[in-house]
Amino acid sequence: MKSAPMRALRAQPSHWRLRSPCHPFARSASTASATASNARSVATRTKNFVYGGALALGLSFGYLYITDTRASFHEWLAVPVLRRLYPDGEDAHHAGNRILKVLHSFGLHPRERSNPDAAGDLEVSIFGHTLSNPIGTSAGIDKGAEIPTPLLAIGAGVVEVGGVTPLAQSGNPKPRVFRLPSQNALINRYGFNSEGAETVAMRLRQRVREFAYHAGIGIDEEAERTVLNGEAGVPPGSLTPGRLLAVQITKNKETSEHDIEAVQRDYSFCVQHLAKYADIIVVNVSSPNTPGLRSLQNVEPLTHLLISVVKAVKQVDRKTKPAIMVKVSPDEDSEEQISGICEAVWDSGVDGVIVGNTTKKRPDPLPKGYLLPQSEAGILLEQGGYSGPQMFERTLALVKKYRKNLDTGPKRLPPAPDSTKQKPVTSKPSRDEQAKSPSSLLNSAASSIPGASTEVPSESSPLSSNVDDLSESGPTLSFRSTPNAAPAPATPGPRKVLFATGGITDGRQAREILDAGASVAMVYTALIYGGVGTISRIKAELREEARKST
Repeated sequence: MKSAPMRALRAQPSHWRLRSPCHPFARSASTASATASNARSVATRTKNFVYGGALALGLSFGYLYITDTRASFHEWLAVPVLRRLYPDGEDAHHAGNRILKVLHSFGLHPRERSNPDAAGDLEVSIFGHTLSNPIGTSAGIDKGAEIPTPLLAIGAGVVEVGGVTPLAQSGNPKPRVFRLPSQNALINRYGFNSEGAETVAMRLRQRVREFAYHAGIGIDEEAERTVLNGEAGVPPGSLTPGRLLAVQITKNKETSEHDIEAVQRDYSFCVQHLAKYADIIVVNVSSPNTPGLRSLQNVEPLTHLLISVVKAVKQVDRKTKPAIMVKVSPDEDSEEQISGICEAVWDSGVDGVIVGNTTKKRPDPLPKGYLLPQSEAGILLEQGGYSGPQMFERTLALVKKYRKNLDTGPKRLPPAPDSTKQKPVTSKPSRDEQAKSPSSLLNSAASSIPGASTEVPSESSPLSSNVDDLSESGPTLSFRSTPNAAPAPATPGPRKVLFATGGITDGRQAREILDAGASVAMVYTALIYGGVGTISRIKAELREEARKST
C-alpha cells in the first residue's frame, strides 16, 4: 500500500513534477544550462581577449608607424591634408608647428628610430663638435624657437631657429606666403615677423632648465649654468649629442641700415639675450623682405657689423662661446660682391658663411622638368623671396665660388715686419686688433694647444688638418673628407666653414653640395612639401649615393 506522500505526488500534474528540483530530469536540465552559460562566458572572454589584444597590437604598431619619420603617411597624407584644410600657406605652417608641439608634449611626435646615424658614416666635424650627419633645417621653419627639440628628433644634424629681431614686430601684411605646388616652391614676404629676442630667450632658457631637471641636475639658475658650461655632456644649444642649434638674428625693420651704430646695437642686443643658448649665432644680412638689409653686405658696413657681433659673443657668460656665421644672399653673386663679403668674413674673424637665402629673381616661366598651371602663373608676380628646387644649381655654383674665395684667404695681408725698425712689444694687442689680423687669430688658437706651433705658415706651405680647422675658441676636429671632394688649399688662418641652403631636395644634391666644399646641406622648402620624413629620406639617399661611388 502506497504512502500518502507518494499518492499526493502522483496526483500532481506531470509538468509540476518535471520542474521539481528534486527530479532527476530537472537536475540534468539545470546542469546543461550552467554548462552552456559557462561556455558562453568563456567564449565571450576569449573574444574580448582576442579583440583587446588585436586593438593593443594595432595601437602599438600604429604608434610606432605614425611616430616614425620613415612612414610614408607624413608625406602622402599629412602634408596634403594640411594643405587642403589651410589654403593659406602661413596658416598651414603654423598649424603644422602647433601639431608637432602638442604631439611632443605627449611623447607622440615623429622621430628617427633605430638611430641610423650610429654607424658614423655621415659624421662631420665643425666648431669643435662632431655632427652625427651633415643635413640641417634652415631658419623660417621655427621662427620663435617653439619646436627645436621635435625638429632635432626628426634627424637633422643642425637646426636653425629664427630669425629673431631685438624687439617684437609683426612683419609684412598678410597674405605673405604663396605656394607653387607644381614646382614644390614657395614665395614669401614675411618681413621678419618675430616675438622679439627677450621672449625667444625666455623660451630657450625654459628648455635648458627642463633638460637640467630631467637630467637630475636641478631647475634653478645654477643648474642652467651647469648645462650651458658643457658639464652635462651635451652641446649647450641643441642639448642633444651630435647635433647643434643655430639661432639666427637680424635687425628691426625700423632701424635704418644707414645708421651702422644703431644696426650694431640691434644685433648686439640679440647676442646678449640669445647667444648663451645657441651653438651657432647666425647673422642674417640677406633677407629680401626687409628694405635695405642686403645693403649691409657691402664690405665696409658688413665688416663693422661682424666685428661688433664677434665682440658681443666674446662677452657671453659661458665657458665655450657659440660659433658665428653670416648668412648671405644668392643674388649678390658677382666676383666683386663675393670677394668683398669674404674679405669682411676674414677681417672680422667670424667662423663661417651660410650661402643662400630666398631670391628676388624668378625661374623661367616654364622651368625645365616642370609644368606651370595657369592658376600659378600669376603667383610668380608676387613680391617676396622665391625658394624651391630650381635654386639648386645657383646654390651649388655659389658654394664653389665661396669655397674658393675663403680658402684663398684674405687678400690684404699685413706686411712682413722690418727687423731693423721693429719696436719691442710691451703689451698685448687689443681684441679688435686680433679680430682684424688672421695671423693673430691663428696664433691665439694654436697657443691654446699644448705643443702647437704658433708660427704662421706662408701661403705656399700647406697647413696640417689639425691647424686648418682651428677656431677662435680653440681646436676642432678635422673635416671628414669625401671621395670626390677636392683637398682644402692652404690658408693663412683657420678654415672657414660653409653651410648651404637653397633648392636641396634629395641625397644626390646634398652629396654635390658637400663635395663642393660645404660642411652642412640645409633644407627648407623640401621639408614644407615633404613633411617630417624629409631629413631621414635625404640621409638614406646620401648613404645610397656613397655606396654607388665605392
